[in-house]
Amino acid sequence: MFRALLVDYGGVVTTSVLASFGAFCEDEGIDVEVFKQVMLGAARTPDSPFARVERGEIEQDEFDRRVARMLTDACGREIEAADLKQRLFARVVPDEAMATAIRAVRDTGVTTVLVSNSWGGRDYPQPLLEQLFDYILISGAIGMRKPDAEIYLHAAAVARAEASACVFIDDFAVNVEGAEAVGMTGILHRDAGETVPRLGVLFGLDLTADAQRGRG
Repeated sequence: MFRALLVDYGGVVTTSVLASFGAFCEDEGIDVEVFKQVMLGAARTPDSPFARVERGEIEQDEFDRRVARMLTDACGREIEAADLKQRLFARVVPDEAMATAIRAVRDTGVTTVLVSNSWGGRDYPQPLLEQLFDYILISGAIGMRKPDAEIYLHAAAVARAEASACVFIDDFAVNVEGAEAVGMTGILHRDAGETVPRLGVLFGLDLTADAQRGRG
């Protein structure tokens, strides 16, 4: 039934992005609730630095400067702009169980597509992604971002599949809802222990043993 698997990067192919953000706040002495208010407030604004960098309208260095200013204003003290994105994602590492499961799905002939909202495209582990995905769609490079319908339809077209023949995985509910709105089957990712069995059911595969080996 399903011909394509579309997958988010941060928080799905990797360990939790939110956990890394929490560690960043601890390192920087930023109140987590203040950080959340800055992030969530900006997420609702289509002209925010988050939206603009995801559409490729500003570069990563400019994103770092603008977000550092937002955090500085919210915290009442200076937050360093240099390498801000790298500091935010410093605790993120590949999730081997998810990588193993995606690879196993791809090995059956299913087309796999990375669909990532990027805060600057310099830090992706290209060799790993080329092992897992037939196509790599980075929002800033293509000028589209989740959860807008156009990026899901573009990904389906790249995979040469109808939206109804695509499974989409993301760790943010709003992005899963965007995929489901165009007819895709969505999986809201929390951890590999939940997602891998769900993938196995949808694609008719026994992925559990492979995922356990990936964890080992």
